[in-house]
Amino acid sequence: MASFNRPRPARVRTLFLSDIHLGFKRARARDLADFLATIDAETIVLVGDIVDSLSLAQRFFWPAEHSRVVHALVAKQRAGTRLLYIPGNHDADRAPFAAMMHGALEVHREWVHHTARGERLLVLHGDQFDGETQVAGWLHWLGETAYDFTVVLNAYLNDLRSMTRLSYWPLAERLKLAVSTSARFIERFEDTAIAHARVQGYDGIICGHIHRANLRRVGGSIYCNTGDWVESCSALIEEANGELRLWRLAEAWQEDSRLTPPLLADAA
Repeated sequence: MASFNRPRPARVRTLFLSDIHLGFKRARARDLADFLATIDAETIVLVGDIVDSLSLAQRFFWPAEHSRVVHALVAKQRAGTRLLYIPGNHDADRAPFAAMMHGALEVHREWVHHTARGERLLVLHGDQFDGETQVAGWLHWLGETAYDFTVVLNAYLNDLRSMTRLSYWPLAERLKLAVSTSARFIERFEDTAIAHARVQGYDGIICGHIHRANLRRVGGSIYCNTGDWVESCSALIEEANGELRLWRLAEAWQEDSRLTPPLLADAA
């Protein structure tokens, strides 16, 4: 993969990752491990659902590439990176992941991140907003069924594209945005998160949970969603000067030598 062949890792101030879902069969752990080899950060913030305890409880699945992600994070912490962990709804029982990390984590329910520009951003997973954004029962069931199908289809399609040296294509994310009910849910979640941060007196919010990477300014507030490593394969990056940007695997195939847009000012 051309974008993963840099001679030296890029250096950034902060790296935010969420919804990796280690232990889930469709997690793109190999792609994440490759990405981690290309980047060094002063601080890495894990914004929930790093290990999918719910999936592991149903069926144990832990291939070598999932261990490779854990080993990469431990190695970065031992090399001096500060590692923060905010549990989500799939890894609320943080004991298994904490054990794998050999105590290399600072664990917080929420975190306030101060950017290099002086902005105060509330960091949380996002499941706190489920009660305000839930849909009718039958729509939830239908959405879960459709989601399971699209995630499987996304995995098979991108495994095939990888074997034929084609770029990653976030099919599941695109399909989710094309369905009006799903798009309205995402919009409602984002509005709720922004309002929560604003009421609490923060300049913005960083979260995950809904598997929809986004970075935008709404009025005077910043909304950041790190995305996930099942569908969008994305991360939020803070550069040394405090500039925020989204990194996406699909774009990295096309951008051979640098961490790329969207910048906060231009994000949709």
